[in-house]
Amino acid sequence: MTLEGKAAIVTGGARGVAKGVAAALVKAGASVLIVDREETLGRETEEELRAFGQVAFFPMDLTRHDDLPSIVDAAVARFGRLDTLVNAAQASRQLWFMDTTVADARVAFDTGFWPTFILMQAAYPHLLQSKGSVINFGSGVGFSGSPTQASYAAAKEAIRAISKVATNEWGPKGIRVNVICPFANSEGVQAWAEQNPETYAAQLAGVSLRRIGDCEKDIGAAAVFLASDAAAYITGQTLMVDGGQTKTV
Repeated sequence: MTLEGKAAIVTGGARGVAKGVAAALVKAGASVLIVDREETLGRETEEELRAFGQVAFFPMDLTRHDDLPSIVDAAVARFGRLDTLVNAAQASRQLWFMDTTVADARVAFDTGFWPTFILMQAAYPHLLQSKGSVINFGSGVGFSGSPTQASYAAAKEAIRAISKVATNEWGPKGIRVNVICPFANSEGVQAWAEQNPETYAAQLAGVSLRRIGDCEKDIGAAAVFLASDAAAYITGQTLMVDGGQTKTV
């Protein structure tokens, strides 16, 4: 699966799962614009991945919704085209349902749902030209309803909902839209595992393959597949890249 000649945007790409996705795309031959609010970390990631291909960093706080179309403009200006939009950035507050306020919920929607919505709209004309694809990130907690994840699960399921609508509206125009729900060894999961070792062990025990995914080799590889011509007949799907934690068979 090669992405030579293709260009992509990856939000949240300075660290974690999104960094793994960016790395996999670059190594597959794509030119990648990494978007993140953490400029120092973003520059470090840019420098690291330059050894493998064409990559650029674009600093942006995704809660600045009016400024988000400039991300797409920057990618097209830099690479001359846009083939894949990867919406992977997300923040949230883990709180019990009865403790979750509207302000808490807004954190999840302002960093995940609305940037995904706005960037899909901004990218549309360029994806129409390239017959490209969108890869949005959902979460298994939207299926399981894990405790303390009310706002996160809601935002992720809202992302899946608009992905379905875009699939139906954009499919006839040649644009594919898919969702990845990962379980991977990101910095956030590592910190959570250290703070909640028993809960983490129980969750890992529910993974059929009995291991946690690698951000690049597992999650990134799935993104490369969905972005490639090998997935030209795949759209409107939620791909559970979680080692069998969520069973849909």
